[in-house]
This record gives sequence, C-alpha cells and structure tokens, in this order.
Amino acid sequence: MRTRLILLMAVDAAMASAQSDGTRWQTPARWHRTLRKTVPGTVLIDDSGVEFQSARFRKRWAYVYIRSFDLSAKELTLESYQRRPWHEPGERNFRFTWSEPIPPQIATQMTARVGKPVRNRVPPRSIAALSEMPAHHRTWSGGSNGALRFKDTGIDYVTEDGRDSRTWRWADIQAIANPNPYELRITGYREIAEFDLKQPISRELFEEMWDHLYTADLTLSPSGGSGHHAAREARR
Repeated sequence: MRTRLILLMAVDAAMASAQSDGTRWQTPARWHRTLRKTVPGTVLIDDSGVEFQSARFRKRWAYVYIRSFDLSAKELTLESYQRRPWHEPGERNFRFTWSEPIPPQIATQMTARVGKPVRNRVPPRSIAALSEMPAHHRTWSGGSNGALRFKDTGIDYVTEDGRDSRTWRWADIQAIANPNPYELRITGYREIAEFDLKQPISRELFEEMWDHLYTADLTLSPSGGSGHHAAREARR
C-alpha cells in the first residue's frame, strides 16, 4: 500500500511539475530538516496558502499563519508562528528546495497574500520600470553586478543569473538613503542592502522614490510644501 502511494505521488508530481495557471503552482520538492534526512514530496502554492505533501507528512499553511518567508527561484524558507520543539526559543521554520524555478508571478502573488514583510528574490520582469540603472550590490563576499529597477510598486535588483536578485515592495522597505549620487542604501524590514551606482541617481528620481515610501505617513505643514521638503531633506 505504501509503495503504491509513493508511486502515485511520484506520478502526480511529475505530471504537475512546474504547473501554473496564474494562481496555482506545484512542483516536486524536498523538505530539509536539521540533522535528519530530507523528505521528498510536493510543494503546492495556491490562492489560499502553501502546502507540502509527502508519503508520511502533509502540512498546509494558510497565508495568515505565515509570519514571513525567504524565497528564491529554487528555495523557500517559510517562517511560521509554530513554536519550536523542546522549549527551544523562536518559531519553527520550514525549508524546501526544488529543481524548477518558481514563476515570478507566483512569487509576487505569494508575497502580496502574505502581506507582511518578506524577502522575495524573484523579481517580476513584466512590470514596467519608471527608471533603471546599472549597480553593484556590496556584500561581505564581494557582491554582484546587476540593475536597479524603480517602479510604482517598489524597487527591484536584477542580476543576469538571478542568484542575488531582490524585489522590495514599498511595504517591505523601512528607509532609503542616498548619501551621494553614486550610492543608495535600502533598509528593509528583513535586510539592509547597499549599492554602488554606476551612474548618478538624479535628485528627481530619489524624491519620487521618497514620495512613494514616505508621503502616505507624512503630515504636511499648513503652509503647504515646506514641511514636506524639510522632512524629505532629513531622510537624505
């Protein structure tokens, strides 16, 4: 019976590998457990949550019960509100990997449905950018080269191989800073990213980004504009 179940699951997973209708995607995957064997199964992402199915384990997380996640093209670390066992501090995380890259539209939908600050490394390429410029992402290991894309919905950093790509919604960004025309710092709720810009960022573009991020929470002065300008200058 168990052999038959495993065979049926393997067939279903193969038929559904990388299947996506815009709101549903599933793929063969592996659940990685600390100091224990990985578990083969299937990851399913749809309009109501994330699910992992295997021969011995089945778990579903509705979006409201997902605290955050770290998602790349072939890996997902899901942070739940579930407590860790044996009175260990913190919440329990679940890490999954798969071989087929997740479609960017599925990653974007998942980000929107969770709502809370997340780390999404799969930028959508189809959304038009207000502006784009080449940049170097500084990291302790040397960094990467790519392009920053500024959009109405947020900021993307796109690399050719996708390994160091990022996408931030405005809701994922806590602050932005532009110490000089050739530097940009994005302080997210999940990470801080520093970029060397290969061409200067214009004052107009930075102020447009500033408006997207801060204006919704800004109390304008009665005289109109002076308080806005002073607060903007304080953020630079």
